[in-house]
Formats: sequence, C-alpha cells, structure tokens
Amino acid sequence: MTSVAISLASTIVLATVAWITIVNTPGWARVQQTFFDPSVALQSLPRVWDGFLLNLRVLLFAAVGVIVLSIIIAAIRTLRGSIFFPLRALAAGYTDLFRGLPLIITLYLVGYGIPGLLGADGPRIPLEVLGTVALVLTYSAYVSEVFRAGIEAVHPSQRLAARALGLGHGKTMRLVVLPQAVRKVTPALMNDFVAMQKDVGLISVLGAIDAVRGAQIETAHFFNYTPYVVAGLLFVLLALPLIRLTDWVSARLRAREQSGGIV
Repeated sequence: MTSVAISLASTIVLATVAWITIVNTPGWARVQQTFFDPSVALQSLPRVWDGFLLNLRVLLFAAVGVIVLSIIIAAIRTLRGSIFFPLRALAAGYTDLFRGLPLIITLYLVGYGIPGLLGADGPRIPLEVLGTVALVLTYSAYVSEVFRAGIEAVHPSQRLAARALGLGHGKTMRLVVLPQAVRKVTPALMNDFVAMQKDVGLISVLGAIDAVRGAQIETAHFFNYTPYVVAGLLFVLLALPLIRLTDWVSARLRAREQSGGIV
C-alpha cells in the first residue's frame, strides 16, 4: 500500500512540474490556440469521426486479409523438399520486397497502378479497397515471418507424433503445429496489429476521406491544427486497449515460461 501511495504521489508531482513548465513557456498561448482549441475540436469532431469509421472498416478487413495471406506464405516457406523450391523462393521474394518497400510507396503503387492497369474505361475501385490491399500486401510480409518463426519454434517431435497418428501434412499443420505456433508468437502478432492501427491512417494519401483527410479538411477550414490532434487522440484511444492487452499477455506468457508451464 505504501509503494502504491509513493508511486501515485511521484507521478502527480512529475505531471505537475511538467505542466507548469509547459504553460510558462513563452509560446504556450499561441500553441494552445493553434493545436488545442476546444471549440474547434468540437466543431471538427463529426467529420473526423466519420473518417475514423472508415479507418475502422479498413482495419477490420485488412486484419482478416493479413492473417489469411500471412499464414499461407508462412506455410509455403516451411515446406520441405526440393520440388517446392520455386514456391519457397517466390514467398521469400515477396517478404523481402514488401518488408523493404515503404508502406506509403506501396499505397501509391497500388492506389494509382491498379486503376491505371484497368484503363479509363475500367471499373472504378473504391479508394478504401485499394488502401486495404496495400496494407494487406505490406503487413502480410511482416506477419508471415512472425508465423514462420512460431512454426519453426515448434519441436519436430510434434510433427512426427502427428504423422505417426496418421495425420497428413495439412492436418498436422492445422491441428498441431499452428495452434502452438500462434500461442508462441501472440505478443508479436498483437504488436504488429497495433502498428497497423496507426498506419491505416496513411490511406489518406490516396484521397480517401478518413480521419486524417477529414482533419486536413477541417484544418483548412478553421486555419487551425486542432483537428489533427482530435484525429490523433481517436487513434490513441483505439490502440490503448490492445497495447495494455499485449502487455498483459506478454507478462502472462513470461510468467508461465519462468514457472515451467506449457506456453
């Protein structure tokens, strides 16, 4: 109880000192008016919120697409036998390419390249769909490597035991290897999801009216940067629960490992 009281008191003191230091700086009044205007925040919130709902939809579909595609790529990269070398090389090339290519360039290539391939008379693809495709391509390269590390961390005896029971390669992966692999890499997967929550705001570069683009429109209307702060706070509020959940899962897995439990 004493340690909790000391921690709380020290936190309050630190926050108070930081606040007093900031508000007493020469330019604080100007910064407050430009970035933290409550009236501008309230007036810009509806448009920013509507854009944020678009970000949530893109995030949902991108997360599903990343999980499916990354598992397929990871499974291909762990195939044994010389006959599968072309597939392994293709999967390795994919992960190397999209892990090295900045997301914003992938967004431009997908967002403007695919409509260009379809031509002027081709069907119009919604910008949120193009943004989702770019996110899936980029994050699948990262997440597939996480899955591959988890798959390779499963002891070979697990596969041998499953095959001895008559399970084929597909069922062995689905019923024996993947559940253990996912359990091992859950914290890393959750961290990647947190990162994608932030990067989903980059679809605004394609012109989609998401939270960031909505904030940009409101900023031009009010000549004030407060709408960007509103958009940033929405993304932070979205990420905080998962960040805390990630910390809790990581601590739980670490405690089980240290106690000799099964992870």
